[in-house]
Amino acid sequence: MKPFLLEIGTEEIPARFIPQGIESLKNGLMTLLDDASIDFGEIREFATPRRMAILIEYVSEKQKDRKKEVIGPPKKIAVDEKGDFTKAAEGFAKSQNTDIRSLRVVKTERGEYIAANIEEKGRETKDVLSDLLPKFIASLQFPKSMRWGSGTLRFARPIRWITALFGPDVITFELDGLKSSNLTNGHRFMSQGALQIKDPFAYPSLLLNNFVIADANERKKIILEEIKKIESTANCKVHEDNELMDTVTFLVEYPTVILGNFDAKYLSLPSELLITVMKSHQKYFSVEDKDGNLLPHFILISNTKAENNDIVKKGAERVLRARLEDAGFYCNEDQKKPLWDYIEKLKEVTFQEKLGSLYEKVKRIALLCSFFADTLNFQNKEKLLRASMLSKADLVTGIVREFPELQGYMGMIYAKNSGEDKEAASAIYEHYMPRFPRDSLPSGEISAIVSLADKIDNIASFFFLGLIPTGSEDPFALRRQAMGIINILQNKDYPFSINTMIDKALEGIESHPSTTNQMKTKILKFFEQRFEGILSEEGYRYDLINAVLTLENQTIKDIKNRIKILTAMTETPAFPELLTAAKRVYNILSNIKTGEVKKDILTEPSEKELYDAVLGAEKKLIKTNFNVLFELTDPINLFFNNVLVMDKNPEVKANRLALLSSVKKLFDSLGDFSKVVNTAESKS
Repeated sequence: MKPFLLEIGTEEIPARFIPQGIESLKNGLMTLLDDASIDFGEIREFATPRRMAILIEYVSEKQKDRKKEVIGPPKKIAVDEKGDFTKAAEGFAKSQNTDIRSLRVVKTERGEYIAANIEEKGRETKDVLSDLLPKFIASLQFPKSMRWGSGTLRFARPIRWITALFGPDVITFELDGLKSSNLTNGHRFMSQGALQIKDPFAYPSLLLNNFVIADANERKKIILEEIKKIESTANCKVHEDNELMDTVTFLVEYPTVILGNFDAKYLSLPSELLITVMKSHQKYFSVEDKDGNLLPHFILISNTKAENNDIVKKGAERVLRARLEDAGFYCNEDQKKPLWDYIEKLKEVTFQEKLGSLYEKVKRIALLCSFFADTLNFQNKEKLLRASMLSKADLVTGIVREFPELQGYMGMIYAKNSGEDKEAASAIYEHYMPRFPRDSLPSGEISAIVSLADKIDNIASFFFLGLIPTGSEDPFALRRQAMGIINILQNKDYPFSINTMIDKALEGIESHPSTTNQMKTKILKFFEQRFEGILSEEGYRYDLINAVLTLENQTIKDIKNRIKILTAMTETPAFPELLTAAKRVYNILSNIKTGEVKKDILTEPSEKELYDAVLGAEKKLIKTNFNVLFELTDPINLFFNNVLVMDKNPEVKANRLALLSSVKKLFDSLGDFSKVVNTAESKS
């Protein structure tokens, strides 16, 4: 067993690409070694802006011997009428270096073929990796890749060196003109020349001696510890931002934490604006007092020695001052007129070529809000409609064009400063919620209604354009928006269904009726898949979800209530027998259309009893109490035991099927019992 080291050295890779890249490198190597039947031990991963590396502490020096079945030509070609092997079989045996007498006939999906069992002797691991690593490295995927020079290789950034060692020996190969070696590089500015690695185990310490902390977790630990020291010394608190922490960890190879300052006059700017300027453009952390108020300080993570801190600090302060000046200028310019005056400018901005401008978008939002208000008998409809028209106004302000991530927030600030109602102003910010998993839902009624209108219009619009999410692609975050709609409807308990919302949303988009129906079906299915995921996460059985979940003409509350009721019913001792009886009804009615029950044709005592049981259940059954269904078990069983449903008399047969159909309707009012799994039967 020997250690194995693979390092891919590059130009600086974007920080957001690195976690996915190193994970892909690690998992890919594990798969490569497994497929090659090479045993290996513990894996360590290293990643900086200029390198991704994997060190496997113990790797077998040789592949395992393997047996495999090789399929040859079809039997009809390889075996003649006498049962002897033909020339085709001889050629196959020769190509596999095996005795023709060892060939055998096997059955496959395509028919009968001859096959050979081949024993492969394991090769030296070093030779195997020499063959496999070039293609493996070239296959690594990133969100974006590039080509450079005259080569054909695509990678996140240009590859400058490849280190490949098995024990002390170089695994030799060439990739797009670049040869592997035992050489690596230290810090770009604080290390001179290439570094020779004599032992893979020495890799981390060799880099550390040349100002590279290769382990990302170690870099993060250093950053956090240094931040804590600053917090203690300066009596402040660094604004917690896990996303920014991950980013800066992969921006540097040798982190040094520095406390910088800016003029306190900039604290008059909105706090989120200050935080965003520092984070978005400069990758700085903002600093707060113990009450959460911003202080005129920031934290930057330098990629150099501490002795350079003063120079780095002055440069950072100078750059940030210019950024804050720009932000202050935009903020002041934007507020020279009220936010309402920006609505007209929305006509100049295209929402989507086939769907017109942002102004047309907010008009659709307003129409949907009007419908929701009427349905809810909402008292502040005028305020709601004003909020809906203002919802996108900040998108044409200077500050949001500069910092798009502040959309909604700056609109809320500008609206309040323009004298708009506080609840309407909050809706401009909150209607984007939830923006990410576990984000807050809109708090106010106006915010919630505008949010529903905006999200359902987005989903209907992009489905109309054919821009429907796929398994791996959802560029417009429609899944998140659908989940947001479901969660808002659950939280607010609004009485309209998603089915109705889709109808109203599609009314605002020009479409032929036939295509509208097709789109509606697709959108409903899209929502059902999202709701199914939510219900599964809450612990409901998949079969009960399938039995109850259909969004057509039902509210989220109705569906949730019915699945709770059905779940409770399944936990009662009498349910298995009820389910068996219900399935007898569903099975016999499969693909059969029935008419109305004619009481005067009912002659058998069992069918009369079932008829009476149905009438009784119809009177007792309410949406919150389906236990009356248990009263149908015995009448159903007696009916099937004593009555021939498929009677020779067509009229009697039709009437009995109609009776069973009336029974099925009672079950259907709770859910499709044919989809429920009888757990009692499966256990037995």
